Amino acid sequence: MNTIGTQLRLTTFGESHGTAIGGILDGFPSGVLVDEEFIRSEMRRRRPGQSAVTTARNEADEVQFLSGVFEGRTTGTPIGFVIFNTNNRSNDYDNLRDAYRPSHADYTYAVKYGIRDHRGGGRSSARETAVRVCAGALAKLALAQKGITVQAYTSQVGDIALEKNYNAYDLSMVESNIVRCPDAEKAAAMEQLILDVKREGDTIGGIVTCVAKGVPAGIGAPLYNKLSSALAAAMLTINAAKGFDYGDGFSSVTRRGSMQNDIFYNNNGTVDTRSNHSGGIQGGISNGQDIYFRVAFKPVATILCEQPTVGVDGNDTTISARGRHDPCVVPRAVPVVEAMAALTILDHYLLSRCTQL
Repeated sequence: MNTIGTQLRLTTFGESHGTAIGGILDGFPSGVLVDEEFIRSEMRRRRPGQSAVTTARNEADEVQFLSGVFEGRTTGTPIGFVIFNTNNRSNDYDNLRDAYRPSHADYTYAVKYGIRDHRGGGRSSARETAVRVCAGALAKLALAQKGITVQAYTSQVGDIALEKNYNAYDLSMVESNIVRCPDAEKAAAMEQLILDVKREGDTIGGIVTCVAKGVPAGIGAPLYNKLSSALAAAMLTINAAKGFDYGDGFSSVTRRGSMQNDIFYNNNGTVDTRSNHSGGIQGGISNGQDIYFRVAFKPVATILCEQPTVGVDGNDTTISARGRHDPCVVPRAVPVVEAMAALTILDHYLLSRCTQL
């Protein structure tokens, strides 16, 4: 499937080393002001070549809108856009034509389709996430009209982790360092770890935490269309994502219900809760509290160390990747997590409310 969403649907196309990547965003509400500078800033946050801890591939990631925007506002018709690839070096991947990278999509794509694009992973490349960030930027602009914000940050790289809840940090500091961590001391340690791993030709994983504020109660649906399950599904479509939890998540299993329950009370005529262990979602429906969740990312599969593997001929061989790769996907995953959260929340907002903001 190349499409995600129900009322708001994003379809993406293109490969890492093809002419271009792009998308069609259908079901987007009309009348939203398209802030092109904001979209550029969001694209810069994800773009390759932005720092020493990311891939050296240098793409401008300029977005060209083809449809769905008139005189600076969305029209309610499908928004088509394209991002041209300008800095791909396909010959870096020639040695991958005849061998499968361990833990990558090389083998599974070959089995499923009988053919694969070995250049940068083709369709399985994280290059595709640039399209999501563009669509997510539009979704953020729409959500902002309703006072809804989405903010993510790096909360762990390797064994270096933030110990406190998101409320303990100034999230306006996320963009103050290249790993996108709101704690300066931890950020410096994370950066050094990534650089050490990079020098060894290896990779490292981590965790992105995301917070959505201002989501009104009543968004989502029970059972098979829960807001929580939709967020989980959206996050697990991101390259290298291996785990998802929301609210207190896995840490809640050690507590008793008397400790975990979010007690309701009347707050000047409004139903409120004294805690938010549920992460803003109960029964699959938003309860008006902050929605927060975490996404775990594995170490990037493409490493520069020599590894044993199997060739396309079925014989044992070895492989050592060349080219430009992220030693840690987490810093660049932050805006991608935000984008997928914004698209999912806007989709469920439109489903729960109406087709116009």
